[in-house]
Amino acid sequence: MTTIDFHLFQVAAPTADEMTAAYAALHARLDAATSDDQRHAALRDWDAIRRRIETWEALVGLRFQQNTQDPAARAEREYADGLRPKLTELSVVLKRRFLQPPLRSIVAQTYGDYVLALWEADVLTFEPAIADDLVAESKLEADYTDLLSSAKIDFRGSTCNLSEIVKYREDANRDTRHDAEKARWSWFAANRPALDSLYDQLVGLRTGMARKLGFDDFIGLGYKRMKRVDYDQADVERFRADVREHLVPLAVELRKLQAQTLGVDRLRFWDEGVHDPRGNPAPQGDHDWMIDRATEMFDAMHPEIGGFFRLMNDAHLMDLKNRKDKAPGGFCTSFPDFGVPYIFANFNGTKGDVEVFTHEIGHALQGYLSREQPVVDYLWPTYESCEIHSMSLEFLTWPHMDKFFGAGADRFRKIHLAQSLLFIPYGVAVDHFQHLVYASPDATPAERHGMWQQMERTYLPWRDYGDLPHVDQGGLWQFQRHIYLSPFYYIDYTLAQTCALQFWVRANRDFTGALADYLALCRRGGEAPFQELAKSAGLISPFTPNCLRDVAAQARAELAKLA
Repeated sequence: MTTIDFHLFQVAAPTADEMTAAYAALHARLDAATSDDQRHAALRDWDAIRRRIETWEALVGLRFQQNTQDPAARAEREYADGLRPKLTELSVVLKRRFLQPPLRSIVAQTYGDYVLALWEADVLTFEPAIADDLVAESKLEADYTDLLSSAKIDFRGSTCNLSEIVKYREDANRDTRHDAEKARWSWFAANRPALDSLYDQLVGLRTGMARKLGFDDFIGLGYKRMKRVDYDQADVERFRADVREHLVPLAVELRKLQAQTLGVDRLRFWDEGVHDPRGNPAPQGDHDWMIDRATEMFDAMHPEIGGFFRLMNDAHLMDLKNRKDKAPGGFCTSFPDFGVPYIFANFNGTKGDVEVFTHEIGHALQGYLSREQPVVDYLWPTYESCEIHSMSLEFLTWPHMDKFFGAGADRFRKIHLAQSLLFIPYGVAVDHFQHLVYASPDATPAERHGMWQQMERTYLPWRDYGDLPHVDQGGLWQFQRHIYLSPFYYIDYTLAQTCALQFWVRANRDFTGALADYLALCRRGGEAPFQELAKSAGLISPFTPNCLRDVAAQARAELAKLA
């Protein structure tokens, strides 16, 4: 039996000539095919090629994130960015061929109709005319990641990166929180010209690509890039309206209660991350201790989850420690050729370590359980469905939070629920902001900052920045990586959070049944669109009228019990 070990993973970098020849061979086989068996074989071999490419790209991207200052990792990333448009072009041409009769029926017989809908979205997002623009877009995205990972913030005699400063932002001492936020946003203020320029260039590039592809603006192209095939912009607008009606008022109540709990007359921005005058509960051990507690937790939850986590740990499929030159944030990626996922995070000693960790493990568990899906397009669902797995696992692990927080577990659960509800208006603000930006792509940087201030007044009306620099001028959005790197992604978190809260309610009544439905949903991977996957797990679509009203009512009742 072969032992899986991330340290041994190697995939040779493809070349443009090699890939061109491989795709030419596939076209030749389809031209010469005289039977459906031969066409099926070509389709399966193409899938193997795509799995190899996705594995290579994931390795390249991960290694760059692990050390953005490593010249070799940077060179690999730049090579991949340069090659990607050619790989996309080759793939899109073949997809167009498979979307036409008689090959269309071969695809449907082999993988079902849904993959055809995904490919129809894909072919609208690329033409050779935008190849150079895609390379330029990737370069700007890398520059943004590099800029944030290089941040050095002087704070009370020490130098912090953007991950390390977080622990001070959650300190029980209000002056410490204020000073940490001031130091953090002073760095952003100093780098505002670079941040404004990077985003201005990205908006211009993306708008130009959209117009070259026949879209009025980038909004339409952005939705196609996200492969949204069962809902549209009008559905998202209705959801945002429901958030304004049902969750913004609840969020205002929660912030007022938070101010009372903290004993402050006026809740300032530097207070928002703390919900207890003692400070937020923190995990009671270091990285290795956390891994041991997680092993106990997942073993207790379900033998399949426990075995999966042991594989992740034994095979070195996690990078969780914060260090110099490592990109901030957390994410999950995967290596289809090896059938395993990988999670990346930056532990900093706060309760967020547990939240980010369980969130990314949720992604990884789904990716592992759906690894047998027959086509690479089904290994992962579209992003709003992906986030159901991650956000739901955050709630499904609630019974085991004593392992991490001891006597502070109930405080953690109350804070986690409150912050989950407070997140939805923020997430919707991020999405609405991007719609405003791409609807007016010629806006100045100052006008974009004004757009963000408009979103805060609409969705976050309690916000008070006091004397903090940069954010008081509408600059908070510039720390949100998704706005720069993954346009229109962020609404997916809010849709998934609505679903995850339903899993939480069900788990309180029937944990075993809720967990069984959750694991079944994970195994389905991306074989169906968002609303169909949600329905199969017994979840109500967030686009259903009154869905958020009911979620808000249930949350109010539970928060009253946890008070």
